[in-house]
Amino acid sequence: MRLFATSFGRALLSQLHIRMLLLTVLPFALSILIWGIALWWGLQPMIDWLQDYFVGHNGFGVAGSILNWFNMGALKTVIVPLIAMWALLPLMILTALVFVGLWAVPAIARHVGSRHYPHLEQRHGGSWWGSIWTSLWCFAVFVFAWIITLPIAIFPPLAFVIHPVLWGWLTYRVMAYDTLADYATPAERRAILHEHRWPLLLVGAIAGTMGAAPTLLWLGGALSVIFFPILAAGAIWLYVLVFVFTGLWFQYYCLEALSKLRAGNPAAVDVLEIQN
Repeated sequence: MRLFATSFGRALLSQLHIRMLLLTVLPFALSILIWGIALWWGLQPMIDWLQDYFVGHNGFGVAGSILNWFNMGALKTVIVPLIAMWALLPLMILTALVFVGLWAVPAIARHVGSRHYPHLEQRHGGSWWGSIWTSLWCFAVFVFAWIITLPIAIFPPLAFVIHPVLWGWLTYRVMAYDTLADYATPAERRAILHEHRWPLLLVGAIAGTMGAAPTLLWLGGALSVIFFPILAAGAIWLYVLVFVFTGLWFQYYCLEALSKLRAGNPAAVDVLEIQN
């Protein structure tokens, strides 16, 4: 737990560095550009399709009955746009995560590595294609679980538990790969993820809890619909900011773990290389 706490403190201090704050600009700008175009052309057709589906399948009657049972009948009038927004939210998360993984994490690795681990050899066990593939298959699992748990979004206490856990799992799996891509071999990466899997999962879970903060922007009922473009931009920036901090946290933790692995038992890593 000492490494866990130390890496958190170092990441928090590094997040305040001007270089790290500037790293949020490019992923945010690209995400806004993509989603600005996508929402301009696709949001209203998506809402119209959902509206027709609800009308044709008595969806408003079912949703109204459920919402009235929880004394939330007022949400019936905005249930369709709210569902559309919650369905789009995972795609916004993926966009921010991919851009942070491609641009911010390598910069974070250079920043942390050059300042604190100049002695650590870079063995380039990962690639940009591997980063994209890891993001995509983890996101596929994430979306499946997100859709299954989507109905609980109308119950904030449950949403604040389930969604941060899902978000944290996604972050852990993707960030662990990106963090070690430049420095570790595939065998070293597997060894670290196996030995430190529980602390790294805890980092992901805490990051998931911090990642729940943008979710608060979507709980304003009708106001969420009216100010959707502004809320979407704010949520994306907060996600990028959390991702950058999480990348710093993973970077400090994993590079320190890699340094200790090489110093403590390099022979075990060589065996893993031969076996794989």
